[in-house]
Parts: sequence; C-alpha cells; structure tokens
Amino acid sequence: DGKEKLRGLLTAGDPNGEVTTAWQAKEAVRELYCLADPTTASDLIDALSQDMQYENNPVEVRSLGRTLSRWKAEIIAWHESHVTNATAEGINNLIKRVKRVAFGFRSFNNYRIRSLLYAGHPNWDLLSTITIP
Repeated sequence: DGKEKLRGLLTAGDPNGEVTTAWQAKEAVRELYCLADPTTASDLIDALSQDMQYENNPVEVRSLGRTLSRWKAEIIAWHESHVTNATAEGINNLIKRVKRVAFGFRSFNNYRIRSLLYAGHPNWDLLSTITIP
C-alpha cells in the first residue's frame, strides 16, 4: 500500500525521474545488506557500482556508485562478520556533544562527571569525590 502510494507520488512529482532513480539506487543498496553470502554481495557491489555510474544517471546516483566501489572491502567485511563500529561512533558523538556544551571545562574530573551524567549512566559514587570551589 505504501509503496504504491510512493510510486504514484514519484510519478506525479518527478517528471525527469531523477528522484525515482535515486530512490531505486537506495533500495538496491538496502537489498545488498540482506544478502548472507559475501561472494554474492561482492558480485552485486561490482554490478551496482558499474550500473550506478552510467552517464545518464543523476549525479547523486553516480556518486553513490563510486562510494560503493571505494567501500567494497568494508561492506564485504560486514557481510563476513556482521560487526560494525556503531558503538564506538556513538560514544565519540556523545563525547563531542559534551565537549560542545562544556563551556571551557579545564578540569578532567569535571569533564568526566559531565560526560557520565550526559550519557545517563553516572557512577553516583563519584559524587563524594567532587569538591566545589
């Protein structure tokens, strides 16, 4: 039902088919991650990246094709292990957000406490170590 509605909207509002082509490219990449076999995934990456780089495709789709080609090894590694670095990236994002709102903290202890509080998993035993100047 939703896909039919989307196709209808794309037909009505995308006269040159560029958005439709980009959406189909995105869906092809999503399907890539449904494959269980790394060899099949590798073959599909090669085919997709080549097809996406055709001159008549929108610039965004050609860029996606080049990106698939460049990241092939990493995508295949995911198919072999099903492990990502999402946890580390999430922690780095959290630390950067805390740093942005830290307003120039110079004390590592204050920075550490602020990070733990911001993460929502504070060690309340640290409260006894806090001294207010």
